[in-house]
Amino acid sequence: MFGKRREKAGSRTHATGQDVELADSHELKDAPSRQHMHHDLRFNHNGHKVTRGIHPDGESGRRGFHPHHFLRISARSASKLSMIVNILWPFVPAAIAVRYTHPGAHEWIFALNYIAMVPSANLLGFAGQELARKLPKVFGVVLEVFLGGIVEIILFMVLLSKNVDDPADVEHYNNFVPVIRAAILGSILANVLLCMGCCFFAGGMRRDEQEFDAAISEVGSGLLLTAGFGLIIPAAFVTSLSGSTSVEVDPQGLSDKALTISRVTSIVLFLAFLLYAWFQMHTHHSIYDAVLEKDEARDQDRHKDLKKAKLTLTECILALVISIALVSLHAVFLVEQIEYLVRERGISDMGMGLILVPFIEKAAENLTAVDEAWDNQMNFALSHVLGSSIQTALFNGPLVVIVGWGLHKAMDLNFEIFNAVILILAIIVAGSFLRDRKSNYLEGALCVFIYIIIAVAAFTYPNPHHGAAGTSEPEASTGGAHKLRLMR
Repeated sequence: MFGKRREKAGSRTHATGQDVELADSHELKDAPSRQHMHHDLRFNHNGHKVTRGIHPDGESGRRGFHPHHFLRISARSASKLSMIVNILWPFVPAAIAVRYTHPGAHEWIFALNYIAMVPSANLLGFAGQELARKLPKVFGVVLEVFLGGIVEIILFMVLLSKNVDDPADVEHYNNFVPVIRAAILGSILANVLLCMGCCFFAGGMRRDEQEFDAAISEVGSGLLLTAGFGLIIPAAFVTSLSGSTSVEVDPQGLSDKALTISRVTSIVLFLAFLLYAWFQMHTHHSIYDAVLEKDEARDQDRHKDLKKAKLTLTECILALVISIALVSLHAVFLVEQIEYLVRERGISDMGMGLILVPFIEKAAENLTAVDEAWDNQMNFALSHVLGSSIQTALFNGPLVVIVGWGLHKAMDLNFEIFNAVILILAIIVAGSFLRDRKSNYLEGALCVFIYIIIAVAAFTYPNPHHGAAGTSEPEASTGGAHKLRLMR
């Protein structure tokens, strides 16, 4: 969770009592030198006077909106990888223009909006980082975590809003629930296999081994395994009854029970996320602060990051508004094309939900983690990877179920058994690599190879009945359950 911040959490610690005394004594001796003192709380490391209510690390030294500075700082972004992503900005107007001028060019609309989502999400993540630096530590972390996962939430909500799961409505029938379910698990897989593998590989290319702290790896992997276990309970329930010969349950009744279990599970997981946030940011924050401060000492570019120009508060809010609007627009355009691509081009629901959707929603967000691993800050990288996975499992996934409940849509967690098995196995594999608190490029490559194998299987996975995007019959949604006979 803390790894999403390029300006590391440890840098947010305020001056100690001795530092304040030192600052006061210098002020009495030489008042004009205050602006050059690092420890004077009224001036930050760049000599900018700190505005009341703004953290020194986030002080820009400017007010309002300045187009030139806004464009220059946004183009620079948080890291070299993020800056390279900004060359994709021409795809944003092209994607919007093609959607309205050539509405029948489904492949082009999907491809252009798929690419355009990356720079838009990159701006969203950068604006969130800039805003979080200006806020108190705890609130800044909570806000940054939310903004980091907002692309995923938007995609889930758009898919859910377009969902029409009434088979009687033949003209508008479009069940995207299987795609959403696959995307929830696909997001976790993209983090714990693809992103973590890339982090291990990138860091291992510069060093023989990298070490990380148990406070990050063990708590994160343990909580992720617990969350994964909770997510697959509805699927295990349905699969168990489907193969039983001792009870009689009709498919619709079994589907209703799975829906009820999914809703209760979502509430429990949501509460678990709140408890985890409280644990990490309040009762045990000093442990994480110590670990991340140690990581900061390894960053040879730290002084360069602190001296970078910052966005003003107004510019942060403007960047958030622009990026959220663009992400939402691209998400709508993407979802509109899914039915056509699945039905006419033969792309499977599983490939769309498990691989394509998560890959694009996580692409920009995970660039920061890889950059941190490259800079030998593996604790920050793992905080980013595991924190994002935990948010998906405990917050984003349950949220879409609860929202679907309010909209009277049958959004459940009754995953395909294929999805459930690879989720648990992926978490176990990732946990085994984290257990020794060391990483190298071999472990990273193995994680990526596993993800590639899963991707191949997902794209060759057959669609349910009717062959459209998630247009499975009610029987398919219950895992193929048939009436079972009651043993008397």
